[in-house]
Amino acid sequence: MKVKVTRNPERTSEQILKAATEEFSEHGFAGARVDAIAARAGINKRMLYHYYGNKDDLFLAVMENAYAEIRSHEHELELDRLDPVAAVRELVNYTFNYFVDKPSFIRLLNTENLHEARHIKRSKRIPEMHSPLIVQIERVLERGAAAGVLRTDVDPVQLYISIASLGYFYLSNIHTLETIFDKDLHAPRALAGRLAHIEDVVIGYLRP
Repeated sequence: MKVKVTRNPERTSEQILKAATEEFSEHGFAGARVDAIAARAGINKRMLYHYYGNKDDLFLAVMENAYAEIRSHEHELELDRLDPVAAVRELVNYTFNYFVDKPSFIRLLNTENLHEARHIKRSKRIPEMHSPLIVQIERVLERGAAAGVLRTDVDPVQLYISIASLGYFYLSNIHTLETIFDKDLHAPRALAGRLAHIEDVVIGYLRP
């Protein structure tokens, strides 16, 4: 079913991005078709090119939008208002649950990694988005070290990579893991168990 496009340029741009996100996450960059994206957005291909230039530029816009969304939510966590250990737990919970709720984000990342990040390497926005998050984590670590509840030698970038990877691997490989171990890893109890395990691993590492 086609979506009726309004004459509002901002709304049209959002509809194109939404349609492109769905198409790219379902079919990857190579398999996604511009015609299909235009049809999902309820516009003609000429209008799509008017807004986003070409397929590569559109995929970059999708990636920038995906990163902007996760970073905006992370900013709302306000980790500085929580005690250091609670702040780390909040970040772990948020990151894992975001991946659970947004499987399209994982699929987009998988696609971009297959292309060796060739699209986001062109972006000036994405590196800037990550800096505030790392600064927040750094402040949490500094407060925790000063209070004696977190170790003093933690690299905030390495910590974030570890937090993200512990959830990302589980979810990006969930179908093969389910087959290998003959378990329903999508089940709420399994997801809760994985989250609890990640918390224990991360907090255990950070203890002084």
